Amino acid sequence: MKRFIVLLFTGSVLFCTAQKKADPVIFGKTILAENLSKALHIVAGAGFEGRETATGGQRKAAAFIENYFKTLGLRPGNGEIYQLPYPVYQDSLITSAFLVNADSFALFKDYDFSIANNYSASLGSSQIVYAGYGISDSLHDDFKGLQVRGKIVLLKSGYPRGFVQRQVQKGRFNSFIKQDEAQEHGAIAVLVIQNNFPHQPAPRKGNMYREIYRPANRVLSINISEKIARSIMGGDYDSLNQEAFAAKSYQSNIWFSMTKETSFLQSTNVLGYLEGTDLKDQLLVISAHYDHLGKRDSVIYYGADDDGSGTVSLLEIAAAFSKAKAAGKGPRRSILFLANSGEEKGLWGSEYYTDHPLYPLEKTTADLNIDMIGRRDPGRKTGDSNNYVYIVGDDKLSSELHPLSVAVNKKYTRLELDYKFNDPADPLRIYYRSDHYNFARYGVPVIFYFDGIHQDYHRPTDTPDKINYDLLEKRARLIFYTAWEMANRNEMMKRDLRLAGSE
Repeated sequence: MKRFIVLLFTGSVLFCTAQKKADPVIFGKTILAENLSKALHIVAGAGFEGRETATGGQRKAAAFIENYFKTLGLRPGNGEIYQLPYPVYQDSLITSAFLVNADSFALFKDYDFSIANNYSASLGSSQIVYAGYGISDSLHDDFKGLQVRGKIVLLKSGYPRGFVQRQVQKGRFNSFIKQDEAQEHGAIAVLVIQNNFPHQPAPRKGNMYREIYRPANRVLSINISEKIARSIMGGDYDSLNQEAFAAKSYQSNIWFSMTKETSFLQSTNVLGYLEGTDLKDQLLVISAHYDHLGKRDSVIYYGADDDGSGTVSLLEIAAAFSKAKAAGKGPRRSILFLANSGEEKGLWGSEYYTDHPLYPLEKTTADLNIDMIGRRDPGRKTGDSNNYVYIVGDDKLSSELHPLSVAVNKKYTRLELDYKFNDPADPLRIYYRSDHYNFARYGVPVIFYFDGIHQDYHRPTDTPDKINYDLLEKRARLIFYTAWEMANRNEMMKRDLRLAGSE
């Protein structure tokens, strides 16, 4: 009987000890400036060639992240593979020609066009209609009384006075409005007169894009020089900018042809999964994008801060959680460490994940997104520039997230939490410009961690030697502690679907 009582007492002590909340500081302190520096000099080194999406440099970076996740013992993101692919497409120009009345004109010297936004075509027409700016709204209608169906429309560049401001105020400015208006009126092609020719020869490859099946293809659009415009309009060209100059039809034999081929590429997101305990069917996402701008000729855009700093922070935070799990202190909720590509192309990787989620978004408690946290903002004039981080979005989808973020920071790191970019009226629209936004549009609460815009942003000079590693360490620890609290709290983050602003 005595032995049973002793065992019972011992078991009770062990049970109480197991239930005692683990101290995250033990594991947060493993996130060190020297480790962040070592990893960043690899991620933002010359060997990864600027990590442009769907290139060899991006694939090297993805392999590095995958191997890091494997070393930590994280499971593959979907249970089978760490790198989850999504399609990317790119067009290459094969041939092009432009003739007016049998006179041939040269590409880039006299005309050019977007390879991605046009389709292979050959067309000839003898009917060209000049239609001013090509704008049609309640205050200005360049197409009034014109018949342009089946014809080529000739337009001057720019917009009527006040038009852009009116469109911006209505929140619906469309940079393709000239093409869309011409197409709506039945034109087969648009020629836009530019006064800055000759242009620098562009790469024969167009911009990458993600959607090959478009709901509609825009009308062909070609930028032309004053020389071509004069060959079409004759002496009328000299009167073009006079206010009284009216719409007019011209008889000129136009021949335009362009052929391109499309390459089917792909990029990948790299996902590492740490399974939780009693709440493992719920998920916390910690994300950062590992892509950057790649190379321009032989010049490498290293992207050390954007977003090498977020990438290596993601890796170190994953390492800290893995150490906690190995010590029997793993998180209650599962954590998905999501390294996205394609952010610089238009949030492609995160968009693909949220449109095709591996884990239900309704059971995703939040996304903590890290994009540029290794530098100081030279435009920040108040507070301690060595002890701050910008917080964006923590008050937009959950009333619980902001106070949690503030309380965690006060307890563990005491950074100055700056909300400069949290205003929906922010002219830089920072809230919409990183991967957290794709989670937010599905109602998942988010926090975006950011250091501001500095002089090396999107320049080749964004290099690892310019990172403040002590500040990077402190910011990464804040994110770890915030993630720790969110992964171990009793309830999922409450959702208040009141997204401030929309894209």
